[in-house]
Amino acid sequence: MSVQRRDSRVLMESDASTGIARITLNNAARRNTYDPEMRAQLGAFLDALAMDDDIKVVLLRGEGGVFSSGADMDNAYAWYGDEAKPPNANGRRRRPSQRRRLVVDRRTFGFYHDFMGYPKVTVAAVRGMALGGGLELALMADIAVVARDTVLGTPATRFLGPALGSLHVFFHRLGPVLARRLLLTGDTMPASELEHLGIFTEVTGDDQVDGRAQWFAQKVAKMPADGIVLAKEAFRLVEQLQAYQGEEVTSYLVHAFGTNLQFEDDEFNFVKVRAEHGTKRAFELRDEHFDVPEP
Repeated sequence: MSVQRRDSRVLMESDASTGIARITLNNAARRNTYDPEMRAQLGAFLDALAMDDDIKVVLLRGEGGVFSSGADMDNAYAWYGDEAKPPNANGRRRRPSQRRRLVVDRRTFGFYHDFMGYPKVTVAAVRGMALGGGLELALMADIAVVARDTVLGTPATRFLGPALGSLHVFFHRLGPVLARRLLLTGDTMPASELEHLGIFTEVTGDDQVDGRAQWFAQKVAKMPADGIVLAKEAFRLVEQLQAYQGEEVTSYLVHAFGTNLQFEDDEFNFVKVRAEHGTKRAFELRDEHFDVPEP
């Protein structure tokens, strides 16, 4: 078995004797949020395993009982690179240009596109939280074993608007009614409320997730490697023809333009509030703003 550590916040181990590799998001102190460097490391590990003929299955999990709470929003502009324009004459930081947003977002969605079309079987062991990009990874995995108390949703829509994420995946995997609810409200909900919809391969107790995910990985690893590749490409073609039909382009276009929103005085502007009060307090004020007691 080989274990690789470059950025210690993403770990990878592979076992040629079983045909199974495991990638762990190891940023538990921040609920396994990921920044550009972490996602780049995750992509590098996936690329390396894609070329490893001894590996048939990649099992993705999160350390500390949390799968992933999505992209790190502590510095949203970091996703667009440190070489973005310096502050203007008034000392205010300039927003990334639409050109930069489009280039970066196209690259971002390229990562998810590659994950969906990955030539090995992907198994996700999902516990604790799967929010934003974490939810996308869980939905895109070939097999997802999810704990019933896992919190699911896209809460970032509450400060950047509902045009976030891989819209084609949300609508195809969740269904249009549930996708609209999550995207238009920013609601989160436990996986137990979605169990009856059959969105995930299996919804089970938290203490069973890792074992069940490993079991599925072992079952898949019994399949012939070339058969897996052929099946994955066939699945991808069917989805592209029946469901997506170019909608991936729509996702990154809308995301790029949608992250440059203008806010009215009575609308919650997360970026402004974070600059004034810090990230932690901004999240608290966000939740207070969007808290509407049920009748």
